Amino acid sequence: MTAEDLGGRRAQLDAVMERRGVWPEDSPWVRRAMVELPRDAFAPDRLWRWGGQEYVPVDRGTDPAAWAGELYADPDAAAVTQVTGGLPSSSLSAPGVVADMLDSLVLEPGHRVWDIGTGQGWTAALAAWRAGAGLVVSTEIDEGLAAFARGRLAAAGIDAVVLVANGTCGVAPGGPFDRVHVTYAVETLPFEWIEAVRPGGRIVYPWGRLGHVALTVAADGRSATGWVQGLGQFMADRSGPVPASADFDGYAGVRGTGSPGTERIVERDLAPLGDDWDLRFAVRVAVPDAVVITGRDEDGTSAWVHDGCSSWAALSARGDGTAVLHQGGPRCVGDEILTAWSDWEARGRPTPYDYGITVTRFDQWVWLGNPDGVRWPVGGLSPARR
Repeated sequence: MTAEDLGGRRAQLDAVMERRGVWPEDSPWVRRAMVELPRDAFAPDRLWRWGGQEYVPVDRGTDPAAWAGELYADPDAAAVTQVTGGLPSSSLSAPGVVADMLDSLVLEPGHRVWDIGTGQGWTAALAAWRAGAGLVVSTEIDEGLAAFARGRLAAAGIDAVVLVANGTCGVAPGGPFDRVHVTYAVETLPFEWIEAVRPGGRIVYPWGRLGHVALTVAADGRSATGWVQGLGQFMADRSGPVPASADFDGYAGVRGTGSPGTERIVERDLAPLGDDWDLRFAVRVAVPDAVVITGRDEDGTSAWVHDGCSSWAALSARGDGTAVLHQGGPRCVGDEILTAWSDWEARGRPTPYDYGITVTRFDQWVWLGNPDGVRWPVGGLSPARR
């Protein structure tokens, strides 16, 4: 693939992002930075694509068109750059999500930035383009990825420091920081990240399986709070608990071969569980450890739910807008999902943008509408009662 062909791919994606309104109006610098620091400049020569049974390599040397397609197919598509044990372990995040998160960061020239989870170095480069030379410190747990990122940053003429370190368990040197940008998902926010930021500074991070959040650190430095900014799915923290498998094999492993504990008819069409992202986010808030898998056939949408441990539920469409619920284990996780659905409807079907998160040293909670509104604990932590 010639440089001209690659430039055409970049231009096509730019136009799609403009047509969809993905480019942030309040942060026009993001678009300019992505033009000057294109995604392909930080991509390895081998990418990975799901082949239906396993991830298969897509090599720039043997199939440059397919390689470029992995990078520039869609604003919402991440490009898998590393596979470990048959599963993705690093990626170039979706351009649309990167643009949204950098917009949420409210990054200005002169800000000191801690970029957590360097990966291939693309977001560190974009942040340094805006903040200025020598103001971005990026940490990466994988030595090989860190070395790769250093090389790509140097080739792009970007002055940013990349350190091999576990960002979840320690703080990078060079603080206090004005901004923290996180590229992997955490369910609970380490309070050390708040302590690393100046009062009034911002932390933008992917929250668990779905969504990203922008927190502002309080004037006294003892808490941070802010709104959900959008939906996105990221690689999980490598040093945290292994996320529950979100495919049917994961469900089957929890389900086992035992008999269900309960069975009943559910007077619901389950289609929204598969395609209504406002509902899916509300369920994620109310039942954060529940993995929901959906599938559709001639009878309608069915759902399979598990908690990654010992409780499961199957909601099987009957072809008439209802479903049969079977569930087993110590929890009635299917009923928890249905209750969360009903509560969401009763609250007027809020969108992800109606939710926010507050973090203190001892408590973390999701809230609806305002920090003192309806609350749900994060990560098993109980919010302080008022």
